[in-house]
Amino acid sequence: MSWGTELWDQFDNLEKHTQWGIDILEKYIKFVKERTEIELSYAKQLRNLSKKYQPKKNSKEEEEYRYTACKAFLSTLNEMNDYAGQHEVISENMTSQITVELARYVQELKQERKSHFHDGRKAQQHIETCWKQLESSKRRFERDCKEADRAQQYFEKMDADINVTKADVEKARQQAQMRHQMAEDSKADYSSILQKFNHEQHEYYHTHIPNIFQKIQEMEERRIVRIGESVKTYAELDRQVIPIIGKCLDGIVKAAESIDPKNDSQLAIEAYKSGFEPPGDIEFEDYTQPMKRTVSDNSLSNSRGESKSELKFGGKSKGKLWPFIKKNKGATPEDFSNLPPEQRRKKLQQKVDELNKEIQKEMDQRDAITKMKDVYLKNPQMGDPASLDHKLAEVSQNIEKLRLEAQKFEAWLAEVEGRLPARSEQARRQSGMYDVQNPPAVNSCAQDRESPDGSYTEEQSQESEVKVLATDFDDEFDDEESLPAIGTCKALYTFEGQNEGTISVVEGETVYVIEEDKGDGWTRIRRNEDEEGYVPTSYVEVYLDKNAKGAKTYI
Repeated sequence: MSWGTELWDQFDNLEKHTQWGIDILEKYIKFVKERTEIELSYAKQLRNLSKKYQPKKNSKEEEEYRYTACKAFLSTLNEMNDYAGQHEVISENMTSQITVELARYVQELKQERKSHFHDGRKAQQHIETCWKQLESSKRRFERDCKEADRAQQYFEKMDADINVTKADVEKARQQAQMRHQMAEDSKADYSSILQKFNHEQHEYYHTHIPNIFQKIQEMEERRIVRIGESVKTYAELDRQVIPIIGKCLDGIVKAAESIDPKNDSQLAIEAYKSGFEPPGDIEFEDYTQPMKRTVSDNSLSNSRGESKSELKFGGKSKGKLWPFIKKNKGATPEDFSNLPPEQRRKKLQQKVDELNKEIQKEMDQRDAITKMKDVYLKNPQMGDPASLDHKLAEVSQNIEKLRLEAQKFEAWLAEVEGRLPARSEQARRQSGMYDVQNPPAVNSCAQDRESPDGSYTEEQSQESEVKVLATDFDDEFDDEESLPAIGTCKALYTFEGQNEGTISVVEGETVYVIEEDKGDGWTRIRRNEDEEGYVPTSYVEVYLDKNAKGAKTYI
């Protein structure tokens, strides 16, 4: 089965067929190229998706990833990032091993095809030239034969005519002989050219064309084999990454299996536990007895004051006393006294750990400077030891400051954990840590009792206790009804009210003011009957109704 023998007369069709084969190869190259672009695009989209859902650094989101379910999700994101990398590998390998290689092969194939068909056309032109020479010699032989016949006839006619001179007859005879000789020469030339043409034609159809077509056939079969190899490579390159993709998927499954609901529940307890004890039973308040509002000369911790205080703590129907009104709205106190006991303990412990790390860092630096100073003392040419004294003194001062700071936080931590007695009010005031803007929400029933906002209430003066009791007693009835609006305010900025007791507002929003700023930087507002809370006074522009009850008049 050879194109040279079977398709000896299909030169033009073979030329079209081989061009079609190159077109098919180029189409396949284009297909693979587009596949690589899709793989790259898919990998990019997967990476962007993984990046989009990654927790932001130093944000609340990052803290959420302590939970095993969130860790599993984070592992899934990381595995998907690796998964995307495998699709990039597919794209790179297909580009280098298929697209680039086949593009180079196509150029070589085009050159080879061009060379073969050039040889074919050259052979074709040669046989056509031989054919033309044969035709020309044949026509010349035919013409010379006719001319010789005419010359012979003319001679015979002249020789038979008695009126023609002998000279004319001789001339006609010579002309006939010349024509006969020319005919013989043309015959010999035609015979020679015919012989040569037959030889060339035999060579053309049985040697040259079969050889050229055989090379074209081999070239075309190599092209077909090359496409087959490329298709196989196409599949193998995809198959190579399957184990790694499988590992990525196994990692996701492993992450899912590592989810521990009990552990997450424990983390939630650690994150939100306040350390407060649930309120006790509410005592029966007998209104048939005359109300006694006398106050002890020494303390409100007597049975009546204690009873009233405990009653107010448990008797608020709306629960606004400590979780709402007394919410810490200003800057966070240094001792975290605004937090519940358990949360306060965690924050203090975290601060102590951070300070200890800083102390260790400074101590390491001091040791390094000390060693360098010793080196300078032993080798004065390396440096002046006195030049390090200032730096050494500075580091020592930093260590002392950090130690004092750590002792302060350790004292607060010990106080929370019950290792040390609670500090008195006087000591708290002297430390400068007393939060004057956030007095305890509920009067202490006994010394060292924790208030619901997380701070400790110690023995207070008689005046402050009377004030708190009187205020709470009056508010006990006022809180049962919603406060009237005393004006309106417009939000200058958007505020995300994430803490308990605050409310979110959007820039440009207008709401009602129900309690103006008491000097703590917060204004109480209401959007509707169910939505009220505090917003920073600096975030809103207040318009008070001068006729409203409780509104101040500004001149």
